[in-house]
Amino acid sequence: MQRRISILGSTGSIGRQALEVIEASANDFSVVALAACSNVELLVEQAWRHRPKLAVVADGSRLGALEEKLKGSGVQAAGQEGLEAAASLAEADVVVAAISGAAGLLPVVAAVRTGKVIALANKETLVAGGKERRQVDTS
Repeated sequence: MQRRISILGSTGSIGRQALEVIEASANDFSVVALAACSNVELLVEQAWRHRPKLAVVADGSRLGALEEKLKGSGVQAAGQEGLEAAASLAEADVVVAAISGAAGLLPVVAAVRTGKVIALANKETLVAGGKERRQVDTS
């Protein structure tokens, strides 16, 4: 069974390595969403290559450039609001959470709420949640 992957932080070093693994194991994995902070050029290259359903640029000022460069690709473009959508996309089985700092917290919570397997690439998302132990309501 092919695992469908959403990569948050696809243009960073961990995201790029995850895409290399996916490419080397194309029968086992496919990409359904890609998200980057601001590197539209690399995100566009990745989107044309992997043809995810959704490509997200968190820097909303770069959304217009992303939309323009993805015309005709069939890939939906989104800004900051798309991070949580990429993390909770119905088609995704696994979410690679490689966003630095607190920016990854809400998308990871969205992934948890929708029952995704989370491949957490850094501890910053956990630390950003605070020192209190809280249980995320998955209902």
